Amino acid sequence: MADGDLPALVDELEHVTTELQAIEVQIQELLERQQELIQSKRALKTKIQRLSEGAGTSADTEASSEDWKRQDFPWSQQVQEELRASFHLDSFRTLQLETINATMAAKDVFLIMPTGGGKSLCYQLPAVCSKGFTLVICPLVSLMEDQLMVLQRLGVSATSLNAASSKEHVRWVHGEMTDRQSQLKLIYVTPEKIAKSKLFMSRLEKAYQAGRLARIAIDEVHCCSQWGHDFRPDYKTLGILKRQFPNAPLMGLTATATSQVLRDAHKILCVQRPLTFTASFNRPNLFYEVRLKPSSSSDFIEDIVKLINVRYKGQSGIVYCFSQKDCEQVALSLQGLGVRAGTYHANMEPRDKSRVHTLWTDNKMQVVVATVAFGMGIDKPDVRFVIHHSMSKSMENYYQESGRAGRDDQRADCILYSGFGDIFRISSMVVMENVGQQKLYDMVRYCQDLRRCRRVLIAKHFDEVWDSAQCNQMCDTCSSERSCEAVDISDYGRAILQILRRAADLEEKLTPLKLLDAWSGRGAPKLRLPQVPPPKLPRPQLERIITHLLLQQYIREDFSFTAYATISYIKEGPKATALRGPDHQIILHMRDSTTAQVRSPASSTSRASPLPSRQKSSGSGDHKRPPPPQRSPKAKKSRSSPDASIVID
Repeated sequence: MADGDLPALVDELEHVTTELQAIEVQIQELLERQQELIQSKRALKTKIQRLSEGAGTSADTEASSEDWKRQDFPWSQQVQEELRASFHLDSFRTLQLETINATMAAKDVFLIMPTGGGKSLCYQLPAVCSKGFTLVICPLVSLMEDQLMVLQRLGVSATSLNAASSKEHVRWVHGEMTDRQSQLKLIYVTPEKIAKSKLFMSRLEKAYQAGRLARIAIDEVHCCSQWGHDFRPDYKTLGILKRQFPNAPLMGLTATATSQVLRDAHKILCVQRPLTFTASFNRPNLFYEVRLKPSSSSDFIEDIVKLINVRYKGQSGIVYCFSQKDCEQVALSLQGLGVRAGTYHANMEPRDKSRVHTLWTDNKMQVVVATVAFGMGIDKPDVRFVIHHSMSKSMENYYQESGRAGRDDQRADCILYSGFGDIFRISSMVVMENVGQQKLYDMVRYCQDLRRCRRVLIAKHFDEVWDSAQCNQMCDTCSSERSCEAVDISDYGRAILQILRRAADLEEKLTPLKLLDAWSGRGAPKLRLPQVPPPKLPRPQLERIITHLLLQQYIREDFSFTAYATISYIKEGPKATALRGPDHQIILHMRDSTTAQVRSPASSTSRASPLPSRQKSSGSGDHKRPPPPQRSPKAKKSRSSPDASIVID
């Protein structure tokens, strides 16, 4: 072979290598699309099956055959009059009239409606229009208190029974339940009251026999199912209500039930062939945004305070925290920087929770710093922001918590701070829950996805199809002008697996942070890889790569349980073997900056080569987006070395 042929062969090899890389990227994208279509196919099959079985959404067929939107029912005139007189409203929102007509017709009804859609009116208005009282089961005292405050202002007679109720109040309520002259229209109780109070169930039986129990409304009905995100064991006992009071119509309400959760709830509550009304998940006035959590707690608090004092000056909001300790620390920090903030969590005294709730509702307190104990059913209309101090443990939780914002249909912001350490902190808390870790990883995928519209991701989770063009730039992905680039991180994955094998040989257990330190060259010398230099990337990018490997099952969590804590360690995952092959690629989409390309730790000519520009994707679709709205966040420049080109928000 002539010497002159060598450069030509090298050029051809580079060309073939580049083309192979492009094909690998296309294959990866096609595989991702395949998974999306498979999930859509499963969801459609489930709906078809439910239709053919005459259950669940088969009720939608029944609902269509009998037009529940009609306004010529015997009760229609009274419903319209009370809508204006008692609730000061002129019209119904989507599916409210249908649901009200169905329950007034003594039908069992399930209503799936997004947070802020007006679910509570669907049983409150029928309660006012019916003889007797409506029993409402709520999971949280805060939910009851919020609704009772609103009903009190409207002049609707309603009360609650809970652990804080005095003996005198309990006796009064029991008397009202069977008094034919009583004007009491709604009684709110927790599921524990049904499960554990024989005296209350005895009074309920007498009220039913006297024709005083108009209907039963079970709010947050997803709590029945172990597949739900807020499973409550006492909800599983609520099947006794339909068995003991078969002629009392039952209504189940939720914002976050998947088809599987609904089927489970039907069985648990002993409801046969209920009517099911399902509204779209979409809240068009909410702007969804995911931010990288600052590593310094002081920087983090300053970031939140800046938002509250500048963007939301004088406006009402909620900061959600994962733990009670976080709530108290964040509230103190906000107060120290001049923000009128209060704490709300389950371990507080009832009077203290009520005080915070009332001050916030009356706009005498700007921010409630809370756990999930503050949320479900909170009906303050002018909440302009919901900030998540850490990610929620599931998409259902996040959707419901963020849905506290913008109930007046005006623009509101839902800002979620995502941190690497939060993943493993939450994972160690939910590992013993049924599908808890699976739900957490779905939440992490939502945070990690830089390409697709946030609404597309939420819709996919709730078995709904959504076109990103309809987002109207109301999420950080759709309003961003920066593109995402597909980057080959295979060599990084191989380096991480080498560290894990080295640790296994040394009988060392690696926490996620120890793995990160060993990979970046800061950990124990015995765990480092002398033949592979540490990656010259900022820490957030290293964390993102490890998270991607976890979600793709190249690595996995392994837990150690002690009397004091559950500890998460990292081990090789089920797909680790595939990565041992020299041609196996792992593709991760990252924000593209205009500096240099991310380089592989192995070399700067093979996998370090820039991927073809045609592999870049802008946001959630290929359509060109107009400039982002003024209030959307500006891109942060990476404080990285010259080798770092990926900006992570």
